[in-house]
Amino acid sequence: MSQDELIYDWNALPGSHDYAATRVELDDETLRDGLQNPSVKDPPIEKKIELLHLMVDLGIHAADIGLPGAGPRARGAVLALAREIVDHRLPIEANCAARTVRADIEPIARIQQATGLPLEVGAFIGSSPIRQYAEDWDVERILAATRDAIEFAVGEGLDVMYVTEDTTRSRPRTLGRLFSAAIEAGARRICLADTVGHATPAGVRRLVRFAKDFVAATGEPVKVDWHGHRDRGFGLANALAAIEEGVDRVHATALGIGERIGNVEMDLLLVNLHLLGTHDHPIDRLPDYCRVTAEMCGVEVPHNYPVIGDDAFRTGTGVHAAAIIKAMQKGDGWLEDRVYSGVPASIVGRTQTIEISPVSGLSNVRYWLVRNGYDPEDEILCEALFRLAKKCDHTLSPEEIEAEIGRVQGEQAPV
Repeated sequence: MSQDELIYDWNALPGSHDYAATRVELDDETLRDGLQNPSVKDPPIEKKIELLHLMVDLGIHAADIGLPGAGPRARGAVLALAREIVDHRLPIEANCAARTVRADIEPIARIQQATGLPLEVGAFIGSSPIRQYAEDWDVERILAATRDAIEFAVGEGLDVMYVTEDTTRSRPRTLGRLFSAAIEAGARRICLADTVGHATPAGVRRLVRFAKDFVAATGEPVKVDWHGHRDRGFGLANALAAIEEGVDRVHATALGIGERIGNVEMDLLLVNLHLLGTHDHPIDRLPDYCRVTAEMCGVEVPHNYPVIGDDAFRTGTGVHAAAIIKAMQKGDGWLEDRVYSGVPASIVGRTQTIEISPVSGLSNVRYWLVRNGYDPEDEILCEALFRLAKKCDHTLSPEEIEAEIGRVQGEQAPV
């Protein structure tokens, strides 16, 4: 049978979104929003530069390289990252976050002037009624700050992305007034922000349609971004909904680190866009991207984290292992990588792994033996390992298996 006949894809039935024809850019927020997570460490610049290169290796289009208005350390890191992009001619665009105040925008302008790297300002300000009430703001004050900051940034030669914080809880009329003011002042990108992870996919679709219709009516060449958090667990689903509604760019972070419990997971977004046919750049460096992030930020990756967790392509279950082994015996790597996996391990440079556990069958034992240089037809050895697994409450470690093999072989040795 052909590969197309082996998987019936409900995701691609008539009426489904045509991801193969979709072009969306990705903006990596790991080095800004990601580092705002209260449990991570702010890594040394050498590690930030290493991660920046991995972003390029994965085909990520843009990176938020920091908020230089936060202080000298932040400014130094942004300057070093900007110089790295220029010196190595890295094919990645750069932006910096800033409050809609001149004091935050001015250091971005100085860094652009010092390095010659075109920088986009992500100028953010709260727009929802709850933020206005808590801050004692009114819409007129927000409008004034918006106009002043964007006009200043444009006057300094900076591109501007206008970010309405808490967009997903903001009134349409308020958003319309803010978008109009920002566009008139020179912003060429607006960013819809689910700052507190409030939105559901249905809400995202409504908001994106509203924003795109509004921008289209202005006749100006303004792009629309999506920036989502995952407080309700909808981060990735919301990002895909935004893409299907036509946003130009989506923001995400490695491992989903960020404010509170974090942002859309860039690694998972890349995997899904790759599988859906939108992101055609190789993603085999994805484990390195996640490993470097985890190490430099002091984050532990859960064993069951999708795609890059230790258990992503690992099974000790007899039924699962038997199917994978049968696929291997057919000499079909494509089949082996998909018969019990929704994500082919090979696209991220990994392989399917079969272990011996309490729920294993003899096929698991024989597979482990042949893969580790032992005779899979040794019935005494197979039975001994099978019995040991059934008595355990965990997946056997290589050391436990080797110890049992040594015991059995010792008993089999001639006296």
